[in-house]
Amino acid sequence: MSDSLVTVYRALNPADAQLIRSRLDAAGIAAEVAHELSSLSMEGYALAAGGIRVQVRAEDAAEARALIEAADQPADLPDDEEP
Repeated sequence: MSDSLVTVYRALNPADAQLIRSRLDAAGIAAEVAHELSSLSMEGYALAAGGIRVQVRAEDAAEARALIEAADQPADLPDDEEP
C-alpha cells in the first residue's frame, strides 16, 4: 500500500475495525487496520489513541467512506403482509 494512507473509520474494538476492513476488501478497496495490536495489549489504549483506525489510499477514501455510510443504513425490507 502507498505511503499516503487516510483514516476512513475509527473503532474502539478490533472486531468492528476488521469487519469494516473486510467489507472494503470485498469491494476491491485495499484497507489496513492500524493500532489494533496496541489496543489489545494495553487496556484503554484504543480510547486514548482515538480508536483503532481503518486506513485506505487517499485516492480510495471517498469511495470507502461512501461504502461505510451505505453499510450503516438500515435495509429497505418489505413490511410483513397479512395473509
